[in-house]
Order: sequence, then structure tokens, then C-alpha cells
Amino acid sequence: MDGKTVVDQQIECDNNNGISQEEHKKIVQIKDVLEKQDPTSKDYDDLTIRRFLRASDLDIDKACTMFLKYLKWRKTFVPDGSIPVSDVQNEIAQNKMFMQGSDKIGRPIIVVFGGRHFCNKKGGIEEFKRFVVYGLDKLCSRIPQGQEKFVVIGDLQGWGYTCSDIRGYLAALSILQDYYPERLGKLFIVHVPYVFMTVWKMVYPFIDEKTKAKIVFVENKQLTSTLMKDIDEDQLPEIYGGDLKLVPIQDV
Repeated sequence: MDGKTVVDQQIECDNNNGISQEEHKKIVQIKDVLEKQDPTSKDYDDLTIRRFLRASDLDIDKACTMFLKYLKWRKTFVPDGSIPVSDVQNEIAQNKMFMQGSDKIGRPIIVVFGGRHFCNKKGGIEEFKRFVVYGLDKLCSRIPQGQEKFVVIGDLQGWGYTCSDIRGYLAALSILQDYYPERLGKLFIVHVPYVFMTVWKMVYPFIDEKTKAKIVFVENKQLTSTLMKDIDEDQLPEIYGGDLKLVPIQDV
């Protein structure tokens, strides 16, 4: 032994994952609180807890509250661990969510076509929320080791007021911010019609500051060049000037 304590060795190990000493100390405290209130929290690793800690601006109490809320939600909303395709068939039929490629730092890419989204009258808002979780879980499962985030391309080609779904947008935003904190790396919004900005002004106040900083509105004339600053051509979907064909989310 070189004289280092177990704690020292653990901190060095954690630092390999980018966890600072301050974060490590707070994670230890959070885990102690969580395990007393919900023993199932032991199933989650330090990196997962760190995402909630960072989303809470390193505030231990806020992080604990947020994580306990997440645990309760996960048990009730996804009791079997994943959303089955059979529970989101009406949403899948709209053919609006695809996945393919990774950006230059390894973050997987998902493409969502807002112009193909219409209020689901059969399954209602609950099926839409299940679809959001279905997609996010698929996306997170493709995040490689050493990376924690993903990239979203929100394509509004053909979007009109018939696609407008404020309730659905806010539900998706809440799920992303409350239950998948620090997962979004960047959101590119492309092919933005002028009429969309009316809806955007209604949704914008509900977006937290951390998320706002990751949103990029892309001008049509600079679409390919803007995306290629973050995504190599061989990882960029064909429809944006790259080489990859999009794959429907259910086929990934």
C-alpha cells in the first residue's frame, strides 16, 4: 500500500469519472439520506446521483428531494423498468421520432419531427408521456461509457397550428427536467416556421436556465454548416447533408 486511505483511493477513482472532491463528499451525504428513506436508491450509481446534484446547483437538500421524487415516479410510471411498444402504438404510428449517429464527443443523436405530432385522441396525454419516456430511455441506453448526455434535433418542417400541443410540450419538458436532469447536451431546433414562435413564447417561461443555455435555433441557410460544427458528416442524417439514414425509434 502507498499510504493512501480507502477514501483517497475512492476519490481518485471517482475523479476518473469527472467527479470532483466536493461532489464526492456531497454524494456520500446524499446516499446516506436516500438509503434511509428509500433503500432502492442503492441501485443507482454515483454518476446518476451527481446529475441530480448538479441540477440542484450542488444543494444537498434539493438534490435529495429531487431524487426521491424521481424514485417514486419511476416506480409508478415505469413499474416494469421500461415502456413496452404496445403501450405507445398510437404515438409510434405518427412516425415522428428517429435515432441515428453521435456527435463529435460521442453523444447519441435523436431527431424529432414536430410537424408530424398531433394530439393523440386515442391514448391521450398519458400515452404521449409514456412515448416521451420510451424515447428517452432508448436514447439513454445508447449513451457510451464516459459520456452522460445526448443531442436532440427538433425538426419543425411542416409545423402548423394543427400540430400545436402546449399541454404535451409542457409534459415532455417536465419529464426531461425533473427525471432526466443533466442528460440534454444540446437541442438544435431546425426548419422553424414563424408561426411557431407564438407557441414558443408560451413554453419558454417553463424552461429552466440550464436547459435554455443548450437550445440553438438554426437558420435554414446555415443548417448543414451549423450541425457539422458538432456532428461529423458520417454521423449526420442524410436529410441534413450527412451520410446516415434515420432509424425509427422502435427499430433501434
